[in-house]
Amino acid sequence: MTVHTILKMGDPRLLRVAQPVTAFDTDALHLLVRDMFETMRAVNGAGLAAPQIGVDLQLVIFGSGDRNPRYPDRPLVPPTVLCNPVITPLGDEEEEDWEGCLSVPGLRGKVPRWSRIRYTGFDPYGDAIDRTVDGFHARVVQHECDHLIGKLYPMRVRDFTQFGFTEVLFPGISAAEDD
Repeated sequence: MTVHTILKMGDPRLLRVAQPVTAFDTDALHLLVRDMFETMRAVNGAGLAAPQIGVDLQLVIFGSGDRNPRYPDRPLVPPTVLCNPVITPLGDEEEEDWEGCLSVPGLRGKVPRWSRIRYTGFDPYGDAIDRTVDGFHARVVQHECDHLIGKLYPMRVRDFTQFGFTEVLFPGISAAEDD
């Protein structure tokens, strides 16, 4: 397995619209998924999108069975591999909450997201996924899927008085844990 370098905001590859996954249950796809989980774990990520490691595919991973030191008070999200996702908001209600990003290290911002969503797509074997979620789970999915359309969370921040350095906003989370 390989821990990949995560692209940082400013890299033009993060602004592309990713291509759909067309070949499922291949050695290459399974290796990519393993590498993405290894990379995400190495940096305490809540999720990771393939474009963040320079792979131009509609593939995101998220979740863990363990508490995340970057988001210690958040509920657990089941480990998931999601290819070619489609997000459908369920209702008009939005919630604003703090987000960070492995591609925007050391910063956090309050971001509006749909409160409740349905997401569909496929696992790496090509089997359908169809879930209805809310709260932190919904936020993580929306954040990761934004990477597939070339959006980083600062592009969604509405109030820049609610955007700043993690070590200032959340002194209990060290800068090393947020890079």
